[in-house]
Amino acid sequence: MSIAIWIGIVVLFIASFIGLIFPIIPSVLVIWGGFLLYHFGINNDELSILFWVAMGVFTALIFVADMLANSYFVKKYGGSKWGEGVAAIAVIVGSFVIPPFGILIVPFVAVLVTELIILKDVKQAFFVGYATFVGFLSGTLAKALIQGIMITWFVIEVII
Repeated sequence: MSIAIWIGIVVLFIASFIGLIFPIIPSVLVIWGGFLLYHFGINNDELSILFWVAMGVFTALIFVADMLANSYFVKKYGGSKWGEGVAAIAVIVGSFVIPPFGILIVPFVAVLVTELIILKDVKQAFFVGYATFVGFLSGTLAKALIQGIMITWFVIEVII
C-alpha cells in the first residue's frame, strides 16, 4: 500500500511541473495533493507545523509571482487592462493549441491584436505582446523555482 501511495505522490509532483506548460492543471494544488496524500496515507505526524506554514506561504507566493510578473511587464510596456485579461485567457487557450508552444504564441498574438485595436499603434502593441511573453516566462520560472523548493523541503522533512 505504501508503495502505491509513494507512486501517487511522485506522479502528483511531476504533474505539478506539467501544469507549468498546461495551465489547466493547477500546479500548486497538485503539489498539495502530494503532501496530503503523504500526510493521510503514510504518516500524519512527520510533517512539522513549520512545514505546513511554509507551504502556505510558498503557495501564496506562487499566486502573487504569477500575477505580478504578468501585470508588471504588461504595464511596463504600456498595456491596457484588456490586454492583461486577454493574456490570462490566451494562456489557457494556448495550452490546447499547438502545445506546448501555444502558451507562448497564442497570448502574444492575442495581446498584440487586442492592443492594436485599443492603441492603434503597431510598435506599442508589439511591445505589449512581447511583454506578455516575458511576463509569462518570468512567472513560470518563478513558479517552477518555488515548486522545486516546496518539493525539496518535503523530501527533506520526510528523510530527516
